[in-house]
Amino acid sequence: MKVNKPTQVKGHTKSQKWKDVRGRRCRPPIKSTDLNSSPVMARMVKEHQTSVKKKPTVKRLKSKAKSVSDTKKSTPQSGLKPHTQANGSLAFTMDNDSDDSQDWIEYSRTIKGNGVETPGDMEDVRPGRLEGEALHYCAERNDQQNHAVLVMQKDQTLCFRGKCFLTCLYGRVEVMGFTIEEGQQSYPLFSPASHCPLTIRALESADDTRDDRTEASAILRKYLQSASRKKLLRRVTSHSSVILLEPMETPLTRFLTSFTDLSELFNPPMSELMSAVLDTPLNGLGMIPLATTIEGLNMSNSYRNALNTVVSACRGDMDGCAVILVCGTKNVGKSTYIRILINTLLNHTTSVDYLEGDLGQTEFTPAGCLSLSTVREPLLGPPFTHQRTPEHMIYYGQSSCESDLDRYLECLKSLWRRRSQSRETPVIINTMGWVKGFGFQLLVDMIRFFPVSHVVQLGHSESTQCPVLTPEFLRTAHGYQTHPPAQTALDEFTESHSPPRSYVHLIAQSEFQGVGRQGTAKHQRTNEHRELSLLAYLSQLQSPDPGPVRPLNCLTPYQVH
Repeated sequence: MKVNKPTQVKGHTKSQKWKDVRGRRCRPPIKSTDLNSSPVMARMVKEHQTSVKKKPTVKRLKSKAKSVSDTKKSTPQSGLKPHTQANGSLAFTMDNDSDDSQDWIEYSRTIKGNGVETPGDMEDVRPGRLEGEALHYCAERNDQQNHAVLVMQKDQTLCFRGKCFLTCLYGRVEVMGFTIEEGQQSYPLFSPASHCPLTIRALESADDTRDDRTEASAILRKYLQSASRKKLLRRVTSHSSVILLEPMETPLTRFLTSFTDLSELFNPPMSELMSAVLDTPLNGLGMIPLATTIEGLNMSNSYRNALNTVVSACRGDMDGCAVILVCGTKNVGKSTYIRILINTLLNHTTSVDYLEGDLGQTEFTPAGCLSLSTVREPLLGPPFTHQRTPEHMIYYGQSSCESDLDRYLECLKSLWRRRSQSRETPVIINTMGWVKGFGFQLLVDMIRFFPVSHVVQLGHSESTQCPVLTPEFLRTAHGYQTHPPAQTALDEFTESHSPPRSYVHLIAQSEFQGVGRQGTAKHQRTNEHRELSLLAYLSQLQSPDPGPVRPLNCLTPYQVH
């Protein structure tokens, strides 16, 4: 549970660096003008708004509906006629057949004695993966509006392939470290076959006093027919989460799937077909649930501890901003770790700065570019789903820097100089998977060049596959451009933003299936990831309006006058 941290007073100025920003996200669906730095997302949201413009905007309930006890007191006005049962409790009869009346009749039938529900009224609500028959009990589809509503209990998860819009109607859920609460905008989820499948996890509600049945009934009435609403209402408790799932089609997805080789990009790969759950209310919305035989995101204890340590430090009273450098060999999950870290930080702050140092596996641009970006929206998909224009970018032109190490380092220094040193926004630095020879020396240089506060070193099989980059080791290590005992090679950094004398070193061991090995299945090879990012970048040239996809040879290239 995230709580607002009391502000600390330094002199006469209160720091506003780490106040909880969840309230800022409690707004109507975002407008395209709010995402000028992300053309793809702007068009996606614009299209989604068009499809739902006739629907009421989801907002937090400003006042709670009357509880059962309040209704008893106003029975002459409400039309409720109580009569005493054998156990002394009251049952209700209604004078009309309205939806409200039917809901209360259904609710009263579930109450016995002192408000205890009968055993048959609640299906199995144990934590774990929702799949198969369980999805028929907790999910309902509205074919007329083409969406589905899913009720989840605390710690229940839904792992899936595909794409959809997710709106939290009640309670809160977590996806890739980002918490989505009721009253917030709809978020696009991408779970293609090229990467680890996404998992939606229900969180415990922060409010134990809410009248769950009354509030949920009013919410569900907007999205489901009477019979479906009553079925789901029996599953709702004060700790439940209710989410709305809608199909998603955007210029990006239409463009990518127009290619024959990518037509099945958002379907389960061959290795997962036997574990795909096909007969559920969610099928037909663009998402396919997966059984427990398919592993979703697997985080080890050291992985979680490293995340929690960094987030806690960022929320604390650090002198200046946190600068987190993430390193490790290839295929250990650096990019996934960084996405989860960014999403978790966005639960507490409005933005996170990101310095791209990996030429081959870039996050926001096509490969071969070094960039500095400010991230304001969660990353709920792989890199090709959130290509955007960075604040500053340098085109290096190659997916590896082996041929010119000096130019690589000078590009990173140039990008760092363009960042305002007065910003208190945390900075995350991504690095290459090259951790041997000259690649390791580049890591040593980067730790010395930048005012790093935390170094997160990812490894697997109880090893980091290279020397452990502790502060003690760095005092005697030789870099490509720096040598001991230098603290930094950039005098201007020490003048405007003094680097700390030391930093926190964290080791996170990755334990997911296939760690340390490049994927061999279709869409999972690194060269294919680079192609997807380039195509996604080019998809911004497509019209935001629904219609046929325009092939690349029909588009006008950039012209230099």
